[in-house]
Formats: sequence, C-alpha cells, structure tokens
Amino acid sequence: MGTSPKSEVASQTAFEELIKSISQRLRKIKYRIAVISGKGGVGKSFISASLALGLALRKRRVGLLDADLHGPSIPKILGLEGRRLIAGPPGIFPVEGPLGVKVVSIQFLLESEDSPVIWRGPLKSRAIMEFLSGIVWGELDYLIIDLPPGTGDEVLSIAQWIRPFTGAVVVTIPSELSKTVVKKAIRFCKVLNMSVLGIVENMSEFYCPDTGKTYKVFGKGVGQELAREYAIKYLGSIPLDPRISEANDKGEPFLLKYSDSPSAKALMEIVDKIIAIVEGRGT
Repeated sequence: MGTSPKSEVASQTAFEELIKSISQRLRKIKYRIAVISGKGGVGKSFISASLALGLALRKRRVGLLDADLHGPSIPKILGLEGRRLIAGPPGIFPVEGPLGVKVVSIQFLLESEDSPVIWRGPLKSRAIMEFLSGIVWGELDYLIIDLPPGTGDEVLSIAQWIRPFTGAVVVTIPSELSKTVVKKAIRFCKVLNMSVLGIVENMSEFYCPDTGKTYKVFGKGVGQELAREYAIKYLGSIPLDPRISEANDKGEPFLLKYSDSPSAKALMEIVDKIIAIVEGRGT
C-alpha cells in the first residue's frame, strides 16, 4: 500500500518545522564553518577540535559540532568521554569542553565508546534532524562543524540543514590519493554554494621532537597545488608530531599541552588567518 496524500503532507510539514527549528537554534551564531575532507584518515577531527580551541584562545565564543555519526572522535580528543548532554525545558545543552567550548556529539548519547550507530536511511536523517533541532547553542561567535568524511548523502543532508555557512576549511594530506578526493570535496562545496575559506595540509612533514628536525616522508605537498588550481587560499600546513596521537589518545588537547611546538604554532597561524578572512581584516 502506498502512502496517503494526507500523511505525505503531514510528513512534509513536520520536515519543514524541523528545518525551521534548526534555523532558530542557530540564529545567534555569527559564523558557521564546516571542516570537510574527501576521505577519512587525514586528521579532520583533530583539525576541527584545534580550530575550536584556537578560536577560544583568541577570546571568541565557540561551539563545536561533531557531525560524524559513525566515527565520532571529538569527545576523546577533548577529554570528554563519558560526559552526557543535559536536557532541560529549553532543549538540549552542549557539554562544556576546554576553554568553555560548547561541544555536541552523537557520542554523548551512546551508552559506551564502542556502541555503534545502526540507524538506516530516513530513520537516521530524521533522528539527526530532531537532535539538531533541540540543541541550545546560545550566542556564539563561531560554530565549527566537523562533517563526516566523504561527500555522500549524509554530508549533503547535514550541510543543507545547517546552512548558510560562512565557509569551509578543506583538509588534505600530502598524497596523490588525497589530492584526488579533495578535489571532489572542493566541487561539493561549490555545488552547495559554500565558499571555501582555504585548504589546510595536515601531516605535511614529520617533526621529531627529540632532535627538532623535520623529514619529508609522505611525498610532495599537494595543498598549495590545489589552492592554485582552484584559486582558493592556502591556509597552511601542520607537521606530523608523534605527540599529537599520544595526546589524542589521552584526551589531552595537543594545542594546549604542547603550545610551543611547531604544529601548535602552525595551527594558531591558521586560526588567525581564518579570523582575518571571516571578520574582514584580511584579503
């Protein structure tokens, strides 16, 4: 049996109401920045968390949305595992992370770190929408959205619900494979009329903290090449410091723990460039 016209109308009306509710929840946020990559394994979530913390260090009010349903890693990176979202009469309140960053992740709804999200298709979309429509972000200067890897339906849906975006930060690593899929991510942004604020090349080289030397172990950089090809800004490169993985595993934000490291300094330079671009102080 098919769906009746009345139920289709009711479903569409409910959908539109959720979209309106999401828009209302986001209305007091000045800038919405998506962090996107064409594939997993490039350190996108680490970059997202670091940008949020860097902006907070620059005295901005910041929210961080971990929109990766199947691999939420922001809570672990920020040392927030085991925390839960609090629901009250106005809605769902984010977890307060380091430096007062407001953090929302599907992980905060799961019983344990290894609990899978097994929603399918329309059920998953509906659940995400209802979840987003209830978040009480309050007044923020920036909302950083850590989008799922790739450019599939899930990313498209989330991007459409949260827009308009101020822009996107595209994350790549120095490899030909990453270069190919990042091109798809850039085109994806163009299809959505989402401006690309710039490209960040993660793991640009290996930094040895014991000797202070750097080594090119991943091949030539592709970030600057992509920036030239698509006429977008190259925001900078982040050296691979072995302490990043160690800090992530321990839930100790690398940017704060190793603030004098080359990688942390590079991250803060990228944060400052984003502020200049977004707030109109740069070219």
